[in-house]
Amino acid sequence: MSAEHEGTSTPPLRFPAGLYGVTPEWDDTDRLLDAVRQAAAGGMTALQLRRKDATAAQRAGQARALAPLCRELGVVFLVNDHWRLALEVGADGAHLGRDDGDLAQARAQAGPGLILGASCYDDLARARHLLDSGADYIAFGAVFSSSIKPQAVRAPLALLGQARELAEGHGAPRPAVVAIGGITPANAGQVVQAGADSIAVITGLFQAPDIRQAARACAAPFTVHSHYKP
Repeated sequence: MSAEHEGTSTPPLRFPAGLYGVTPEWDDTDRLLDAVRQAAAGGMTALQLRRKDATAAQRAGQARALAPLCRELGVVFLVNDHWRLALEVGADGAHLGRDDGDLAQARAQAGPGLILGASCYDDLARARHLLDSGADYIAFGAVFSSSIKPQAVRAPLALLGQARELAEGHGAPRPAVVAIGGITPANAGQVVQAGADSIAVITGLFQAPDIRQAARACAAPFTVHSHYKP
């Protein structure tokens, strides 16, 4: 992280700093809800429903179950790919990838109240365009080798600091910088130190033997590094 970030508090963000859980491909909704409760107890601040292999009915059913639970737990809830479904179930937002439609169009149709985040991979030019289109966060990765997407493009940690400087030019509250890909309790601190406002974690969180403890360990760097202290 560049020196100017050290010793300063984080300005208000459009998306919460901290641990951003991303759901695994589980069909068992009861198991998923229990895991989310454990992750929230460990400090997870946001959750994304990511069901690439589910049917539309399965995805919608889990979204409808998760939205009220996340509201109860105080966890910001987003739906991957499907911003219309996010609106339908009362989610807080949606995450859009390269093939999920135009973010500016989604913003125009969904209105200002829906949080919209987007994948930037390793592309700062794409991030700049998405910020201009109204993104509330820009996500980079994979920052480490990912078992979920082993062929994913790699985004060096140094890119996170550059992305944060880019985001800081887009008003207050400013858009957040999210890192994803191969993040675990063991390496989360490196990612936060590099400039990530939020770390998106799938396997390192939901496949852990103790989900609550894994969440606590992933969230810990946000209280350790000076730029995230109140």
